[in-house]
Amino acid sequence: MPNRLTKIITRSGDKGMTGLANGTRTSKSAPRIDALGEVDELNSAIGLLLCEELPQEIQQALRKIQNDLFDIGGELSLPGRELITEAQLARLEQVAIESNAKLPPLKEFILPGGCRAAALAQLCRTICRRAERSLVQLASVEAVPETGLRYLNRLSDLLFVLGRSLNLAKGEAETYWQKPEK
Repeated sequence: MPNRLTKIITRSGDKGMTGLANGTRTSKSAPRIDALGEVDELNSAIGLLLCEELPQEIQQALRKIQNDLFDIGGELSLPGRELITEAQLARLEQVAIESNAKLPPLKEFILPGGCRAAALAQLCRTICRRAERSLVQLASVEAVPETGLRYLNRLSDLLFVLGRSLNLAKGEAETYWQKPEK
């Protein structure tokens, strides 16, 4: 593969502007850049989750998700480009369905926590929701591919399920939300 990033320090963003993949310049405070940053943060948080001891099938799913998030970043970096496919969405949904089928039914809301890996999965879920909100905000002012929005919505569900799965794998009990006493 050729060197694509030969120069890391460019100084071109020193005044608050950044470049998109199509060559246009935009403010670092633009909704598109905000959404791009949120997706990048989610990908980094998933990278942190991958530092934990995880079952092999969860590791594999998360690595594919990281690549998919890079594709969403590509969509954001190159307006008008659609990289997330229906096949990627279907794969994500299938992992969520299969993972959820192995869990006991939820009878009450649960609090994030348990083992460290589960807590990190729940943190990734909240970052994913924030990234989704940023993408929705961007979609209110510019056209964005619908598949990226759908992907982030499904991903947050999967991350919730993975948090529960990781607690189950470690033998950690879920902590249920306690209704306030009157």
